Amino acid sequence: MFDYIIVGSGFAGAVCARELAEAENRVLVLERRPHIGGNAYDCLDENGILIHKYGPHIFHTNEKRVYEYLSRFTEWRDYQHCVLAKAGELEFPVPFNLNSLYRAFPEDKAEELEQKLVSAYGMEKKVPIGELRQNPDKDINELADFVYNNVFLHYTMKQWGQKPEEIDPGTTARVPVFISRDDRYFQDSYQGMPLEGYTPIFEKMLDHQNITVRTSAEADSCLSFEDRILFEGEIFEGTVIYTGALDELFGYCYGALPYRTLDFGFEHHDVTYYQSHGTVNYTVDEPYTRITEYKHLTGQKAENSTTIMKEFSRSYRPDTEDIPYYAIINEENNSLYQKYLGKAKEYDNLVLLGRLAEYKYYNMDKIVSLALELCDSINKGN
Repeated sequence: MFDYIIVGSGFAGAVCARELAEAENRVLVLERRPHIGGNAYDCLDENGILIHKYGPHIFHTNEKRVYEYLSRFTEWRDYQHCVLAKAGELEFPVPFNLNSLYRAFPEDKAEELEQKLVSAYGMEKKVPIGELRQNPDKDINELADFVYNNVFLHYTMKQWGQKPEEIDPGTTARVPVFISRDDRYFQDSYQGMPLEGYTPIFEKMLDHQNITVRTSAEADSCLSFEDRILFEGEIFEGTVIYTGALDELFGYCYGALPYRTLDFGFEHHDVTYYQSHGTVNYTVDEPYTRITEYKHLTGQKAENSTTIMKEFSRSYRPDTEDIPYYAIINEENNSLYQKYLGKAKEYDNLVLLGRLAEYKYYNMDKIVSLALELCDSINKGN
């Protein structure tokens, strides 16, 4: 019999499985997909190009513990992620920075704006456009409007399916201008890509004598939630760590939680590189939000052969093959989630962890950190 059953084999499930197994617990991992790794799964496509099947994952963190923990299972390729925004004919780095300024404006205008920004806020500062709009200088106001219209507005409309008047003003106000010449998308202390890809991390992490993995295994094929949690028809005395969608676990009994999902259009091209950067965001036109070219991320060498992925955002439809990616956080949806959370709390041996189970947005380093903290707490209690 197992001490822990973990539903899902992404970072949340895999880290918990390893930590609990090393503490001499017998762990069963249930994964509905035919492979481990959750949305971080990567593989070679039919042309031999390493792709991230469920969208790009770039590792970055400020947490030394997270970096060192994952380093047990991988070596790293030094990679600093830089993103271009394409707004019509304009191309410039995002977050919008001083280099972007000189791409977007005539040189004399850019020089004037740079001087005003540095004088008002100093170098290496990220200043939200809401704050820029409060500056009495009309040129700085105009810059905030430019960033709003060319970086944020149309991109957000595509990403979240919202009209301008529906976009939360608080969200708008947080869009930054980075007073720096640092083109990197992230400024975290630890950045890189796993040298051999993400899937080998999960293979090594789940390779332990106390871990049993079942792929192509739906949770409800062996788990049921009645007065008690049942495993294969018998009362389960151990703990279930659930990383999936909470509304699905309880059969959408209160209604489906809204999400945004993504459609991916993969294209192969007989060129060495399709674009100059790993990610180009289409912030004004085109129906897709961005194009990712994986060779930039992975460092793979392949002459006259590359794969790109166009990303389209739309509403998630429950009870379909859609994958819920982004929780739509608002008061109404949080209230609905609380109903499901109340139901989950009826089971003393059910633990919720991760984006779907907690109806939150987490970067993958945060998920690793939360999984380690959870297992710290469990192992100290045993």
